[in-house]
Amino acid sequence: MGRAYQNRKLSMAKTAGAKTKVYSKYGKAIYVCAKNGGVDPEGNLALRGLIDRAKKDQVPTHVIENAIKKASGAGGEDFVEARYEGFGPGNCMVIIDCLTDNGNRTIKDVRQCFTKTHSKVGSSGTVSHMFDHQAVFAFKGEDDETVLENLMMADIDVTDVELEDGIITVYAPHTEFFKIKTEFANSMPEFDLEVEEITWVPQTYIDIEGEEDLANFEKFIAMLDDCDDVQHVYHNAEIKD
Repeated sequence: MGRAYQNRKLSMAKTAGAKTKVYSKYGKAIYVCAKNGGVDPEGNLALRGLIDRAKKDQVPTHVIENAIKKASGAGGEDFVEARYEGFGPGNCMVIIDCLTDNGNRTIKDVRQCFTKTHSKVGSSGTVSHMFDHQAVFAFKGEDDETVLENLMMADIDVTDVELEDGIITVYAPHTEFFKIKTEFANSMPEFDLEVEEITWVPQTYIDIEGEEDLANFEKFIAMLDDCDDVQHVYHNAEIKD
């Protein structure tokens, strides 16, 4: 793939307001995951992984505990998953995952992000076939061959292992996520996993060039980030330094 995955990750929220949005999104995701799969992280692997990511993103313990406590009660909010696809500024491909209790509101908000940046929302499947649903792990290291050998010895299906600028990135089918996480904990505890997630990885990338496209792309991402229902945004845009 030739690019260090973690270099394309958006930087951590710096302002108090932005952090509150991050906490809110994790709280909603944890609530839905616990509501659907059970509140015990030992029996709900997806919940356990989500809690681990929340802690890594410095989400306070009380936010996590409150979401789980809310999920353990009767009734509660009724959130559903919604996914939107389309072409963003510069003709980049975009996948937007949401959790919503009002689908009409959410599609209106998302559509507005496309419309106001001269982009085009599409139907289901418009661009997702150009992404791979993968588990991604990234960490500091130099010996990518040993990492690959250890994973293969554990009978884990690995798509790719790349080394770039002192960062090793492991790509694998999303179904292998917990096997890989367990293998690192058991046989490679010396590695501090800086990225560990299931995500959509684009098969190809497109350079965003020109002042108008760059400005619209930044506006597009900022508008989506302001949407309370948007959980994740995946795209194939490359911004050159």
